[in-house]
Amino acid sequence: MFHHSSKLQYEVRCDKPNPLFAKMLQQAIGGVEGEIRVAMQYFFQAMGARGDDKYRDLLMMTATEELSHIEFLGHAVALNLENAPVSMQEEAAKDPIVNAILGGMNPRHILSSGLSAMPVNANGVPFDMSHIYATGNLAADMMANAMAEGSGRVLASRLYTMTDDAGMRDMLSFLIARDTMHQQQWLAVIEELGGLTASLPIPNSTPESHEALEHSYYFLNTSLDKPAPQGRWSSGPSLDGRAEFSVRDKPEPLGQVPSLGKARPDSAAQKEQM
Repeated sequence: MFHHSSKLQYEVRCDKPNPLFAKMLQQAIGGVEGEIRVAMQYFFQAMGARGDDKYRDLLMMTATEELSHIEFLGHAVALNLENAPVSMQEEAAKDPIVNAILGGMNPRHILSSGLSAMPVNANGVPFDMSHIYATGNLAADMMANAMAEGSGRVLASRLYTMTDDAGMRDMLSFLIARDTMHQQQWLAVIEELGGLTASLPIPNSTPESHEALEHSYYFLNTSLDKPAPQGRWSSGPSLDGRAEFSVRDKPEPLGQVPSLGKARPDSAAQKEQM
């Protein structure tokens, strides 16, 4: 069961409406880096969480907070669309707001939503839930969540530089701060699970007998004219402590030529294929 307060999680004010910035804010709602994505990702992870219930609670509470972010970002979009005209007379194009419409505002903010937010990205493409990662593996999900919060914080940081509106910057500074916390909490779960060494490889429950370990820790240099890049991944102990990293230059293929042979007589292929 969910409960809702009539007040927003954080104050949203817009000193100077900007329909073009409203379009940009849509990315933070319905983009792959946006709040719909993380809210649904944490929600489905929580519903599938097994083990200590505290991790389910952590996920569900954060999912609910992300719904709050959708709400105040939606309000921010609507405020930026205030006073935007619902017609585009040629003579009105001298008006800066109309010019913003003609120069890049999403016309669906007029045609489809009546000057309010939609579950779409900055290009007007609906969020289709294809970027929801909920594997049932706690460590894998925490890695995905840290990445999601990282990309969200990159987006909020870019949006901050795209506006000089004090109200919008204040709201975005709050989002940047919450993205910081969420990055930290997901990585803290990894640490609580024993850190990377204990968590890797994911899943750490896969028996070694199921893995061709001789292929697990070498970097393949597939370039014909450049040496392998040298780094933490090319030498020294693996991050899970099971082996040493190495490099294989100009590796020979281990498989066969993938020839399928003749087509079946009943496959509707050409006679020459059979």
